[in-house]
Amino acid sequence: MAAPRTSGRQTPIAPPDLWDPVVRISHWGLAFIIVMNALLTEGGSQWHLWLGWIGMALLLLRLVWGVLGPVEARFSAFPPSPRAALSHMRGLVSGRVPHYPSHNPAGTLMVYAFWATLAVVIGTGLVMTGGQTPMQAAREDAAVASGDWSVLVTDDEDGGESRFGKVPQEVHEVAANLLLILAALHIAGVAVESRAMRRNLVAPMLTGSKRRRG
Repeated sequence: MAAPRTSGRQTPIAPPDLWDPVVRISHWGLAFIIVMNALLTEGGSQWHLWLGWIGMALLLLRLVWGVLGPVEARFSAFPPSPRAALSHMRGLVSGRVPHYPSHNPAGTLMVYAFWATLAVVIGTGLVMTGGQTPMQAAREDAAVASGDWSVLVTDDEDGGESRFGKVPQEVHEVAANLLLILAALHIAGVAVESRAMRRNLVAPMLTGSKRRRG
């Protein structure tokens, strides 16, 4: 378990009052994309594809930032540890939870689970579409609209169905639903910790200030 960062007097130092722009943009960008693609867009549509590709770009950006970004954004600042997460949650119940220079241990597990699940959603989406870009989909739709159905004809023996069968689609749907569950748990966790520790955990991801309330 990584110990909280301390000052010369061994006083715990809380995470920054404002997360850096890359962390904030990737966080809210991915949240927006997940909600839009899960609830408002149709699977396989151009908007669904656009949001999926943008989501992949944001995820890759955040992963790169985990190596090159500021200290609190790096993977080394929040290594996953189930034991530390359990200890943190016990401390949260008892009201004795230290500050951490980045995500707390419980939040860390959520972050990695979220990224892994999102990667599965993106990967299966690419398999299902054959890596088709939104521009390619738009040209295909335009050709079909003009009466040119040849763009839908393939030489595959299975009539164009992925050689993986329906597995990618089923995994994609399960992972997408899991993302929504993780998002709900994340929101609940933020609310509980904000109340228990008397500090606003949302503000630093928006405009800043992680100072204690009251």
